[in-house]
Order: sequence, then C-alpha cells, then structure tokens
Amino acid sequence: MADGEAHAPPSPSSALEQQFEDFRHHLNESGSLRERIRCVATEIESATRVMHSSLLLVHQSRPVPACVCEKKANVLFGYWEKKGCSNILEGCPYPMVIRPNDYEILEKAEAQIGMLKELFHRLAEILLECPGQYYRYHGDWRSETQSVVSVLAFMHWLETGSLLMHTEAEKKLGLDDSEFGLDIEDYLIGICFMSNELPRYVVNQVTAGDYDCPRKVLKFLTDLHAAFRMLNLRNDFLRKKFDGMKYDLRKVEEVHYDVKIRGLAANGHSMGDQRIQRET
Repeated sequence: MADGEAHAPPSPSSALEQQFEDFRHHLNESGSLRERIRCVATEIESATRVMHSSLLLVHQSRPVPACVCEKKANVLFGYWEKKGCSNILEGCPYPMVIRPNDYEILEKAEAQIGMLKELFHRLAEILLECPGQYYRYHGDWRSETQSVVSVLAFMHWLETGSLLMHTEAEKKLGLDDSEFGLDIEDYLIGICFMSNELPRYVVNQVTAGDYDCPRKVLKFLTDLHAAFRMLNLRNDFLRKKFDGMKYDLRKVEEVHYDVKIRGLAANGHSMGDQRIQRET
C-alpha cells in the first residue's frame, strides 16, 4: 500500500503547475535574449542615423566647381586610391557621381561602417546561443538592417554609379551567409529605400548645374526597375516598396525630360567629363 502511494501519478493540479513553470522559464529566457538583441539593434539604428545625417549634405545644391585646386585634387586622388582605384579617371569601371567637394561627406559616413560590422558580429554571437531560431527573432533587427542596406547602397552608388550587390553588402557588414547572413528581402527593401533618395538628389544636382545627372540616374533606375520586375513579388511590404520605385523612376524621367526640352542636356557635362576635359 505504501509502495503504491509512493508511485502514484502526480495530481492534475501539480502537472499543470509544472507545465506553466516550464513556460515561465522558457519565456524569461526568450525575453532576456530578445532584450539583448534589441539593445544591439538600437545601437545599429544610432550608427545608421549618424551616417544618414552625414549623407544629407550631398543633397545641398552647391554649384559644381569649375576647377579643383591641386591640394584638394591630391586628397581626392587619395580617397579613390583607398577604394582600389589607382587612377580616379580610368581605374573606376563606372562613371563617378560624387562631386569633388563631397568626398569628405562620404569619408565621415564610412567611418561608421566599422562600428556596424562590430554590432552585427555581436548580433551573430547572440543568435549562436539559440541555433535555428534566426527567423524567430529576425523581426527585432529587420527594420534596422533595411536602413543599413539603404545607406550603404546610396553611398556605393555615389562612389561608383552602380548597385551594391547582396554579397558586397554582406562583406561590408562582415556577415556569413552560412551562419548569420543578410536576409534577401531585407536587402531588396533596403534597395527600394535607397531609390527614394535619387529623385531628390537629381533635382538638387540640376539646380547646382549638373545637367547630366538625370541621364545617369534614369539609366540606373530603369535597369534596377527592370531587374525587380523579374521577381514574383507577393502583395506584401516588399511589393509596396517596389511600387514606390515606379514613382521614383517617373520623377526622374520628368526631370530628365525638362532638362532635355530646355536644351540643357546637350550643353551639360557630367563631372567625369569635366575632369577629362581639364586633363586634356
């Protein structure tokens, strides 16, 4: 009799209590992990905000200088040499969009990339504590990652006139696709955010006297829009952002049309053309 009482099954109330005790422990651990992730995400947002505030200066309608002093030209050469272009005119495969007096703006923004790389490394280390749970917590840093991609893509376009590829974005942030990579949708949404900057940039560049800028941006956006049309997008947030890209393209088309109809495009030269003419 005593042995039977010793092996009696737990009462329903104690089993229920044990189940919710396990739930409590699990939720506490999950909440603690999520809080750590959010702290890192907040730091990522802060670094991105600094970069974005620096890049706002490229929208200022400053006149394109007719010449560049020798000292500034040497510093500008050093900037492109650090980018792997030994010759600022022939070393870069794409037409340069950045103006000579904007390289300091890019350098100030790029100073934050090292910090972003470290923050994403910290994020990856936190996620290693819960293998296979990437998408469970993904929403806690999703919007910050999209903003980072947007800023990096805009900087890359200013430097090269080309699109920042997915692998290049991962490399800049020190991400490894096999463990903690850059989500494809986050990358695509970030690129859509970047396209929102281009109509404003075009208008201010034309105001500053660079009448060739609309042509460059129009070609870039047209190619980008055509590439996005290859994707079978669902009716979700990414689809809505892609629809917004069509309006960005239309705005740039209108500026390009205005410049051409006024006869300005025929007489305007890109900054790269101006530098080539000064060299010759």
